[in-house]
Amino acid sequence: MAMRLDDFDPNINVEDQRGQGGGFGGGGGGGGLIFGLLPLIGSRFGCGGIVVVLILLAVFGGLGNLGSLVGGGGGTSQPRVSQSEPRGEGGTAAQNACTVNADSRAACNAFSSAQKTWATIFAQSGQRFQAPSLVFYGGNGRSGCGAAQAAMGPFYCPTDQGIYLDTSFFNELANRFGAKGDFAQDYVIAHEFGHHIQNLLGTSDQVQRIQRSSSEREGNAASVRLELQADCYAGVWAAANRDRLEPGDVEEGMTAAQAIGDDTLQKESSGRVMPDSFTHGTSAQRMTWLRRGLETGDPAQCDTFKGAI
Repeated sequence: MAMRLDDFDPNINVEDQRGQGGGFGGGGGGGGLIFGLLPLIGSRFGCGGIVVVLILLAVFGGLGNLGSLVGGGGGTSQPRVSQSEPRGEGGTAAQNACTVNADSRAACNAFSSAQKTWATIFAQSGQRFQAPSLVFYGGNGRSGCGAAQAAMGPFYCPTDQGIYLDTSFFNELANRFGAKGDFAQDYVIAHEFGHHIQNLLGTSDQVQRIQRSSSEREGNAASVRLELQADCYAGVWAAANRDRLEPGDVEEGMTAAQAIGDDTLQKESSGRVMPDSFTHGTSAQRMTWLRRGLETGDPAQCDTFKGAI
């Protein structure tokens, strides 16, 4: 079944880089690290496809300052210029980009829903909300954090407050990860939106400071807590839209969370599990924190930085 989300708001911030040939973009960190890792890896997404590269990125420590579904987090915040002005043959950029195909529309619907949800939560707590952008690219693109590549999977760039997505990842999610269904895709967008919330609240900066001043092991542990909190925030979004859920939706989300746990990915890539290299948490942890957000609907219950996880 499909989660019954409203059609996207045509005024959401959307940019479409598909068909533009990609590039390196501004910023640095994430893109440079990817290109440094790929020659070393040579093959979680090399010759074996996108999934192989994602696994290897998880094993080798993530994506630097990118907040990815499977790699990294942290960074600094800079305002992003809205890309929702009219473009092309009429209509907004969102209307043009979001109607390219079914996956684009689904991503925009989830993104728009998450934006409305978090804007309401921030308003209720008297905090200022700033909307991110959803950036589509095909194969190669550019972000404020460096080059965007399909091999990186969906990611959030805190430098330009953009959620970057090559929608081909949804096929990989279903066919290679075994996480099928619309809600599994919605979870991807909600998780990346969770990284934006962390950026607005300063949590990402705190983790980056820890990573700069601590050992690799301690930095990885902080990254795990950041990623699990993003999973919990994804659950908070789903809880706020509980009336839109269909039977089986929650199970689809749990399947996706289980499929991208560090231990599961490491077993798949090398047959070994190396806890000190975890950057996102085990499958059990990711499912636990997604469920906590779903059951409580309270962002305050997503404090993964206190106590055991």
